[in-house]
Amino acid sequence: MSVPRFDRPLKVIQWTTGNIGRRSAHAILSRPDLELVGVYAHGADKVGKDAAELCDWPEPTGVIATNDIAALLALKPDACCYNPLWPDIDELVALLEAGVNVCTSAAWITGGKQSPEDRARIEKACVEGNATIFGSGAHPGMTNVIAMTLSGSCEQVDEVRITESVDCSTYESAETQTAMGFSQDPATPGLAENVRRESEVFAESAAMMADAMGVTLDRMTFDVTFTAATGDSDLGFMQIPEGTVAGVLGYHRGWVGDRNVVSVGFNWTMGSHVAPPKPLAHGHVIQVFGVPNMRTVLHCLPPEGWTEEGFMGLGMIYTALPVTNAVPYVVSAAPGIVTLADLPPITGRMRA
Repeated sequence: MSVPRFDRPLKVIQWTTGNIGRRSAHAILSRPDLELVGVYAHGADKVGKDAAELCDWPEPTGVIATNDIAALLALKPDACCYNPLWPDIDELVALLEAGVNVCTSAAWITGGKQSPEDRARIEKACVEGNATIFGSGAHPGMTNVIAMTLSGSCEQVDEVRITESVDCSTYESAETQTAMGFSQDPATPGLAENVRRESEVFAESAAMMADAMGVTLDRMTFDVTFTAATGDSDLGFMQIPEGTVAGVLGYHRGWVGDRNVVSVGFNWTMGSHVAPPKPLAHGHVIQVFGVPNMRTVLHCLPPEGWTEEGFMGLGMIYTALPVTNAVPYVVSAAPGIVTLADLPPITGRMRA
């Protein structure tokens, strides 16, 4: 299936302009088939600023950031690139009820981690607004697509395993990193459960892949190993003191009977004083065990002439664009919750 075609540019609003959102806004502005018509500003300091200033676009756009949701909905956008850290059900319901299709990176793959009541609200809003919600990103997201594609080369699939294996020190979000256990005492009561809860979207992606490959999981489990720092690390935006968590190796695992058939996890470190239990691959290790076994390591690398320091900028593009590039596909999709297993392969735009 080719990219859906429309007789006009699709009108898109950008929801937040943080690490991921500003990369999404920049990408929307670069595509002739998309028109940035509005920007939602989460922080009061961004209200009233031109979108160009918020996403490093070279010239003014005339699109001014606002926190007036009613004004944004009045623009009658076709879609919203929704990029806060966590989803807000009230915001999503407002968008979907108004007929705005939502493409999001905000910890959403199937909506499975939401309460039954909140998921029912989303489903009802999709029906009332004849709208669609879709979630993706780098991991989970692109990695799941590649795993499912690799499985298509196998006569038999026994297990799928995906591991994000990176040094997270350049991801400057102390709130996120602390929630994932970093800088905490490894013996903190409930720390493993906190990390499980914070990373539950990985379990959503595991269940989605299992369903796409023809099995229904009996249960999900989570296991995690914390590695303590052997010295102090000052990362600028946060500290990793000696003896606190500097490495996190965790997996959300799906089971059929006593067989672990799908695992989605992360092998993350922060700071220079840590020896993780599993050596870093500095990429996404995607493995399908079966007949035959399939394995690839997905690397996100800078293009020639890239001037930004560190991995963060590239990583945010890598997270944002599987969502932004999905806009035409999601606008064309049937109303409701759609997943990576429902849509055709999502492509970027070739530069002429």
